[in-house]
Amino acid sequence: MHRLLDRRIIFVGGKGGVGKTTTAGALALMAADAGRDTLLVSTDPAHSLGDVFDTRVGNTETALSPHLTGLEIDPEEEAERHIDTVKAGMKSMVAPKLYDAIDRQLELARHSPGTMEAALLERMADLMADAKRRFDLLIFDTAPSGHTIRLLSLPEMMAAWSDGMLGYRDRSRKLGTLMTALGRDQAAEDEFGILGGTTDASDDTRDGRIHDILLARRRKFHRARALLTDASITAFLLVINAERLPILESRKTLALLRTFDVPVAGMIVNRLLPPDAEGAFLRERRLQELKYRDEIDRTFSDLPRVSLELLPRDVHGMDTLRQIGRALEPQLHLLSTG
Repeated sequence: MHRLLDRRIIFVGGKGGVGKTTTAGALALMAADAGRDTLLVSTDPAHSLGDVFDTRVGNTETALSPHLTGLEIDPEEEAERHIDTVKAGMKSMVAPKLYDAIDRQLELARHSPGTMEAALLERMADLMADAKRRFDLLIFDTAPSGHTIRLLSLPEMMAAWSDGMLGYRDRSRKLGTLMTALGRDQAAEDEFGILGGTTDASDDTRDGRIHDILLARRRKFHRARALLTDASITAFLLVINAERLPILESRKTLALLRTFDVPVAGMIVNRLLPPDAEGAFLRERRLQELKYRDEIDRTFSDLPRVSLELLPRDVHGMDTLRQIGRALEPQLHLLSTG
């Protein structure tokens, strides 16, 4: 097995419609056929993983073939679960009179921009942390490039947010200790409805839970960030078509991936016209394609590239995915040093 598929985590990304799902599916099936226990995860809200494998795949792990498991993450369902978890945690630390306020605020948060992406990242981070124990290889069939970049940047942003919250909590605790030393005492419930006020025992219990939650989140996102940037563990594959818009978007995506130090193993130039395709229309398409292939070679000259030809029929089912895998396999060594 080539070094690319010997890694633990592979992201397959690019502009919508370039063939990410079929590429990810072919790579996953290739690894599974070689005996590697593989989890193939779709993070695209417009899931097509089940369509490619001619089976139903949902938000629970589904066996696709020997050694191959599929999963389509539902961002809305993840957001619901995330909000419910936060709500339960907050209610455990406040007086019952604040429950209605928590419900109102978190219902608003449920529909806020970024909530689904944050919940999706939480699930992805958990999968990345747990994959080594359960699978040899984890492949993400990602959403279109813009969504993926935001997901990849969230570990850094949310880790910084958690670090800030922990620092605020430590400063608050020191202030509480100072107030206690000055002889201040409060009732079991303070004016804001926080259980325990500033008494030592209750504060330690409440603050301990807050500290544990924030510390766990900080560790989760730091760990996700470390995995994302470790070239011995993770590889990002860009899928592109020889067309203007995919080239423009891939250029931006590559720059951002390198800004976040995500290791990019290479690029798959997908759906190229076969050299024996005939007819005046196809000749015109080939001339345009050759122009864009030259542009791809110039623009991404420092990135290893392999190519796949356009198939005469739609891609679905194991046989077609294995056909794509056979076309990719002789070229994978070009990506193995990415």
